[in-house]
Amino acid sequence: MLAIIVIIVVLAVLAAVFAGMYNSLVARRNQVDNSWSQIDVQLKRRHDLIPNLVEAVKDYMSYEQETLTNVTMARAAAIDAGNRGPQAQAQAENMLSDTLKSLFAVVENYPDLKANQNVMSLQEELTSTENKIAFARQFYNDSVLTYNNKIQMFPSNLIAGMFNFSARQFFEAPEGDRAVPTVNLR
Repeated sequence: MLAIIVIIVVLAVLAAVFAGMYNSLVARRNQVDNSWSQIDVQLKRRHDLIPNLVEAVKDYMSYEQETLTNVTMARAAAIDAGNRGPQAQAQAENMLSDTLKSLFAVVENYPDLKANQNVMSLQEELTSTENKIAFARQFYNDSVLTYNNKIQMFPSNLIAGMFNFSARQFFEAPEGDRAVPTVNLR
């Protein structure tokens, strides 16, 4: 009789440990999904602000249609990349950031445009959104790191393998964005 009670207790403990590891994996996976959603919210906000900015500057920038077209095309590509995963999204968003930088550089050449309150407000909104995107990317990458570690470490990797938990991709900057800029003060 004692042997049966010991076996039942051991099985109950093993079941509790198994359930705890499984639930922990589910919680980590859901955290990754939530953190990706936070990036997505900020990217959508950014995508919604861009047409307003283009509309606000296009009358002033009649000779800069190529820049405006590039911004519009980069925005469309970034929206389209949303369904292809973090790597494709990161690459498209970085291209959009580059075209926005060129737009802001061109805006500097138009004093009336620089003084326009609507343009200044939209630039400030985009800058704020860029900061929020950076924080959301950091949170997402931290969540992915924790989740990937969990599914690769023993003994939770056994449960992860049984239930097809798969590693997630980081939201990384392309190789070119990692170079440290050179500053020459001469």
